[in-house]
Amino acid sequence: MRRTVFSLILAALLWSAPAQAQNGNVMLLADQVLVERGGDTLVATGNVEALYEGTRLTASSIIYDRASNSVEIQGPIRITQPNGDVLTATQAELDQGLQNGLLQSARFVLDEQLQIASARAARVQGRYTAMSQVAATSCQVCGSDRPPLWAIRATRVVHDAEERQIYFDDAQLRVLGVPVFFIPRMRLPDPTLERARGFLIPELKTSSLLGFGIKLPYFIPIGDHADLTLTPYVSPVTRTLEMRYRQAFRGGNITVNGAVSRDTLEKGVARGLLFAEGAFTLPRKYRLSFDIEAVSDEAYLNDYNSDFKKDRLDSALTLTRAQRDRFFSLGLIHYESLTDGENNATQPTVIGDMRFNRRFFPKRVGGEVRLGFQLHGHYRYSDTDIDGSDADSVVDGRDVARANLDLSWRDRWTLPGGLRAGAVTQLWVDHFIVHQDALAEGDYTEVTPAASLELRWPLIKRSSTGGRVLLEPIAQIGWIGGERSGVPNDESTRVEFDEGNLLSLTRFPAPDRRERGLVGAAGLRWMREDPEGWRASLVLGRIWRENEDTAFSRSSGQGSTVSDFLIAGQFAHQNGLHLLARGLYDTVDTRFTKAEMRANVTRDRYSLGASYILLTTDTLEDRPDAQSQWRVNGRYNIDRNWTATGSTRYDIAEGQFLNAGIGAEYRNECVAVDFSVSRSFASSTNLEPSTDFGLTVALTGFSTGGSGKEYRRSCSY
Repeated sequence: MRRTVFSLILAALLWSAPAQAQNGNVMLLADQVLVERGGDTLVATGNVEALYEGTRLTASSIIYDRASNSVEIQGPIRITQPNGDVLTATQAELDQGLQNGLLQSARFVLDEQLQIASARAARVQGRYTAMSQVAATSCQVCGSDRPPLWAIRATRVVHDAEERQIYFDDAQLRVLGVPVFFIPRMRLPDPTLERARGFLIPELKTSSLLGFGIKLPYFIPIGDHADLTLTPYVSPVTRTLEMRYRQAFRGGNITVNGAVSRDTLEKGVARGLLFAEGAFTLPRKYRLSFDIEAVSDEAYLNDYNSDFKKDRLDSALTLTRAQRDRFFSLGLIHYESLTDGENNATQPTVIGDMRFNRRFFPKRVGGEVRLGFQLHGHYRYSDTDIDGSDADSVVDGRDVARANLDLSWRDRWTLPGGLRAGAVTQLWVDHFIVHQDALAEGDYTEVTPAASLELRWPLIKRSSTGGRVLLEPIAQIGWIGGERSGVPNDESTRVEFDEGNLLSLTRFPAPDRRERGLVGAAGLRWMREDPEGWRASLVLGRIWRENEDTAFSRSSGQGSTVSDFLIAGQFAHQNGLHLLARGLYDTVDTRFTKAEMRANVTRDRYSLGASYILLTTDTLEDRPDAQSQWRVNGRYNIDRNWTATGSTRYDIAEGQFLNAGIGAEYRNECVAVDFSVSRSFASSTNLEPSTDFGLTVALTGFSTGGSGKEYRRSCSY
């Protein structure tokens, strides 16, 4: 009989049993089907396939005995389940639903990664697969004479398909066939399970401050939308418990990280950290976010080489709402400096801020009207007034609150010859309340009118090769009226001059300082987009003012009536190269007073990033020494399996490295090894130089170790 679908025959022979009628239909395809023993036995031979509720079985022959309601199958047998798991065997005895039975020389493949081979396997209720004399590995196996990189041998293994867990009895871990570890009982999640309770990949760490230690994270799922990870960290110097809690809500999520330590670095003192963040979407398009950052002492993040290492902590609670023509934000921020030499009592520590912005487009007058309102206040913990007798601001306890109104109108026109003109009129009303400053305590109000006119002449040209070039001269003349009151400069102590505010009416970052008098600006913008896949731009600019403003610092580039030259450029190529450079050039001293450069190259084989920053000495910015630093980081894929990484930060002004680190990662289809070493050269009253080593080894193919499918080899590799 030719290969045929015997649905009707099977319905009569197989499905007449009450139990099978509940389980659904079986479809059988074969080259030849015979019915024997008065219709009680069905024999299918030759390219046999059986399909049952998404499970597919292929074999050389199938014998169905109606009296015993069993199926005898001759191999080679291959059973493919709906989730993609594959079970092979040489011989099997199963029930007609393929849910229960015994298999000889069985091999189980989970998620195309984990292979479990056994001498004998039992299928129970279609859920459990119990195997004896087992070898499990996710490594490519190429013959019995070439043992895999690692394998787990066990006397018995049970796979729970519903819970997606694998249970091992008398488990033995072997590396290249050599036993290295034994555990009586072990449970591991199979590769298809993303959230499984249990231990994650351990990490070995060696630190010059903390000694040799081990981290052993334990993952606890809490329902479908929350989880907790507890990580004990033990070394001769410290006993630490790290914690991470995550929860997802319908309209947001939160993440909480914490650690509690007892160590010999600070004997008898509990140390730790708390970092938490979250964001929520509220009705009417509001968004609420929070960020909490706290440590027990200034040295904790450095001593433990924490992933949260930073010089200044900021905890914030923010409510925002952004719409097409309006914006609202309300925020409360708390800062804490961890830098040696900075006194948190004299720093603006608690900051409250409320902003509202609205745009209007009046049809009669045209253009755009912008309305902005801000309430701001910052508080210092110090209770000492500034009285003029202190040499510096160490005892500065000044507290400031302010209300600011910003009303402006602006429009643009196209003139004959392609000339673009723009006009801006602006009015600022600023009110300040100053406390704990004997030299400036009281209320201050400033009313500042301003206006400007700008001209642009965009010249566009197409090259013969299809490239586009833009050359645009820019000029502006502006006037800022009013007079500066006696309000102290508490916020506008750091001024940036770049291509973003070249045509601004004020370049101070806060309303406690505004420019005054007649101001002019001129610049030139050049851009090119080439069909070969690269883009480049360059901006040159300079500012002239009627009167010198002493509120500008030296490094701001605005310290005289004529500013430093602004030079800014960018370059990007489709091959992954990106360059950015910006600087202020002082023509009097013939040097850059401020400069920064960044370069990034990203290719399939490697990536390299570098940045440079230069800041000259500036007494107004509390910088007695020049700062000049390089930062470099990179990644190189040595081959398909090996990746090398490195990073360093070098202080050119001091002539010393600040930190450096290298790392190497090896990955194949069944293992991932990550090794790193880093050195922090920082040294101060609260920081000590330290060297840290890290090593993690993950057996991929299980849920805890990640996937290694992309590294799958063939035996001819």
